[in-house]
Amino acid sequence: MKTILITGTRKGIGKALAEHYLGGGWAVYGCSRGKASIEHGNYHHFCLDVSDEEAVVAMVRSAARESGGIDALLNNAGIASMNHFLLTPYPTARSIFETNVFGSFLFCREVAKTMRRLKTGRIVNFATVATPLRLEGEAMYAASKAAVESITRILAREVGEWGITVNAVGPTPVATDLIRGVSSEKMEALLDRQAIRRMGTVEDILNVIDFFLDKRSAFVTGQVVYLGGVG
Repeated sequence: MKTILITGTRKGIGKALAEHYLGGGWAVYGCSRGKASIEHGNYHHFCLDVSDEEAVVAMVRSAARESGGIDALLNNAGIASMNHFLLTPYPTARSIFETNVFGSFLFCREVAKTMRRLKTGRIVNFATVATPLRLEGEAMYAASKAAVESITRILAREVGEWGITVNAVGPTPVATDLIRGVSSEKMEALLDRQAIRRMGTVEDILNVIDFFLDKRSAFVTGQVVYLGGVG
């Protein structure tokens, strides 16, 4: 049985990803700040903050020990906040970077250590179309994901010799809590900047992730795939 570690699995996209891979026969190790919302014999949940280094190290070591090795990592956990740059509180900016950047960094670092021993592995990070679209009101969110893109590309070069691939998917807006506070006018304006003018779906995201995880994609690494046609 293959093992996949997914961050932010309590709700939204992360929960849907976990349920998808459980349905495909994977053992899933998930985490969130809250208790588990998934009940399944092959699901293992950890309550933690992804920016808590000690907790992340403990989770990854536990998952690797119990499963014999982690085959894939999906760094889904992320937060956003729409604020004019001049009105963005420092605690908000710091929180965004702690979750999106440092959380992804910690899980990439620790999981890659376990994958190195197995000489194989797939890591998929989450980017966003907010970065290439330079969305107003999303400066800190877009900047945090730009950092994730940079980590993705550089890490891919550093771990490629061990058969580990590192890629990222950049979704368009999906109907989750992450965009609940965005007005309909702003959402329509965003969609008008896409080649395909609609909201994204979990299935759209899974299509890209499944491609990255496929054994035939062993030569695909350091890539960022944006959805909707925004490049």
